[in-house]
Amino acid sequence: MNSKFWNGFNKKVAIFLSVAGTSLLMGLPVVAGVSIATENGTSSEEAITESVTETAETTMAMNHQTIAEIAAGSESFTTLTTALEVAGLTDTLSGEGPFTVFAPTDEAFAALPEGTLEQLLQPENRELLVQILTYHVVEGSVRSGDLSTSEVPSIEGSAINVTVADEGVMVNSANVVQADIEASNGVIHVIDKVILPPQM
Repeated sequence: MNSKFWNGFNKKVAIFLSVAGTSLLMGLPVVAGVSIATENGTSSEEAITESVTETAETTMAMNHQTIAEIAAGSESFTTLTTALEVAGLTDTLSGEGPFTVFAPTDEAFAALPEGTLEQLLQPENRELLVQILTYHVVEGSVRSGDLSTSEVPSIEGSAINVTVADEGVMVNSANVVQADIEASNGVIHVIDKVILPPQM
């Protein structure tokens, strides 16, 4: 696929979004020794305990899902899930890992030049699709707090340019719009644009 095909593909996005760190458990202040009864007879302390327990169970359930399973279960990643299946990478992202995935949303794929996605999903372009998808994956589990302005090697082989600023985090020209979605085999950072290896 020549460079003309990608003309205009790598335009910078002018909107910077702050990284939305995913924190599923929030500390709740409890005054020691004080137990206030609620209408149903359950003390506020007991209610807080129940709430934290439910949240912890939800977190554990999410952490037991692989990256591929989380993507498949999300309405934001239907295109990514299809692309992984076509490329034969679903099993890879269901494996032990760990992996860090910069995952483009459905909107990111929809913003590709007209006809691009359809071409990439054709059997004859499978190798190109694998290149692009693996460029979004880094070995190891890299949380947002571990990111710094630097080049990070992808499993495709080319480096991803990570820029950390007050406005947020960018990978190449894509913004990280949600960070640190935990999986059993790594972590997902959601991005708003499909990124390409330098040679494309």
